[in-house]
Amino acid sequence: MLSYSPLETQSFDAFLFDMDGTILDSSAASERVWGGWARDNGIPTPPYHGRRVEDTMADLRASGIDPKKAAAEITERELADLDGVVPIPGALEFLTSLPSEKWAVVTSAPKELALRRIAAAGLPQPKAIIAAENVSRGKPRPDPFLAGAELLSVSPTRCLVFEDADAGIHAAEAAGASVVVITHTNSATLQNRPAVPDYLGLRALVVGASLALERTQR
Repeated sequence: MLSYSPLETQSFDAFLFDMDGTILDSSAASERVWGGWARDNGIPTPPYHGRRVEDTMADLRASGIDPKKAAAEITERELADLDGVVPIPGALEFLTSLPSEKWAVVTSAPKELALRRIAAAGLPQPKAIIAAENVSRGKPRPDPFLAGAELLSVSPTRCLVFEDADAGIHAAEAAGASVVVITHTNSATLQNRPAVPDYLGLRALVVGASLALERTQR
């Protein structure tokens, strides 16, 4: 585990959360959907984690895949399969401790899927959400996190992003935000970032109009 002291000494105007692998674990459902779709189309399962489905499908044109049709098929399957979607440990308590106007979900999933998965995991619905259809360029471009900060009327450089995937980490850093990696699903390969397994050892502090993090005993 990397030293966490740099983030503990900072304050932030808002927290921005990726969804899959960060506040909830949908890996079982995603593996069923993507694995089944790939078998049906006679191709290996593509690397999809952390990116918009349309961006993943655009990379498969050389395999004869119709990106628009394939993205619609995946989305339909994902909307129908919510079995095993669960919260990351401690996420419920952490999110409910935050002022609703101080956090947003910034996800590569379509909004309808995001809201369904958040509900299936028993997590609070975010007051602010940036989803796949809200940006023209998805992660690893900075656009989603820039849009999330704008939605909360804060500077992205004053945001702390919670992420689990390389594409999202790159996007957050490109937006100028600080990043903490949630390693519960072991999705990220990037190193040398502050990282925690989940939210059980974290507490959010509200100090005036700012937010801070504190480590607690697990």
